[in-house]
Amino acid sequence: MKIGIIGAGNMGGAIARGLALDPDFCTADITVCSPNNHGELDKLKADFPDINVSANNEKAIDGTDMIVIAVKPWLVYDVMDPLSQKINWEKQMLVSVAAGITLAQLEDLSLCTPPAVFRVMPNTAIALRKSMTFICASGANDEQVKAVSDVFERLGAVMLIEETQMPACMALASCGIAYAMRYVRAASEGGVELGVKADVAKDIVLRTLEGAAALLLESGNHPEAEIDKVTTPGGLTIKGLNAMEAHGFTTSVIEGLKACTK
Repeated sequence: MKIGIIGAGNMGGAIARGLALDPDFCTADITVCSPNNHGELDKLKADFPDINVSANNEKAIDGTDMIVIAVKPWLVYDVMDPLSQKINWEKQMLVSVAAGITLAQLEDLSLCTPPAVFRVMPNTAIALRKSMTFICASGANDEQVKAVSDVFERLGAVMLIEETQMPACMALASCGIAYAMRYVRAASEGGVELGVKADVAKDIVLRTLEGAAALLLESGNHPEAEIDKVTTPGGLTIKGLNAMEAHGFTTSVIEGLKACTK
């Protein structure tokens, strides 16, 4: 599978790095292009000498099976306009990781009907191959869907969804990674107030979250079932939970998720 990535910023670079870290993926099959971000291309090349880099978008897509558009949403049309006639729409798959760009918009960029276009939304943990990635497609056959899924499964967990679910899923995982970071910051600051050094508090919170996630993933339990195990009557944990709820913990999380889908 040869992949051309247009854009070497946070997401394009993360996808390239994640694939390059996979020992079973041929790094020489990755081409990353960024006409205006030579510094990031230089870093990629220094870290992964076998990766192909270019400042020419046309060169980046030549001979590839999958074209990944990883630029800011408002740049997608400008980037794609000169490329549309160069893409082999019968054979090459177009994957967009630009938030907000719909499948219908991607179809409008093509010169055949129906093109195989994919809207893919990872999060930044993709650089560590720990992303939660959502995929929806239009005009793609089962083989093509599997090919795109296989690539992103190398970079974490993958979920195939209907496009109507994309805003909610983005709120939970793509925006959600920032919300998780904010919890880490808040809990770490709380630890400092309680007398724990900042770096130690952060490590404790991170290890605790890692354990909590592992418990839920391994058991399949509802979070409340695991909460019940540590909330003894009259104990410290239930006092803390009730104080958080009194200050709007659950409501704040839900309202934040709803706000980012509008």
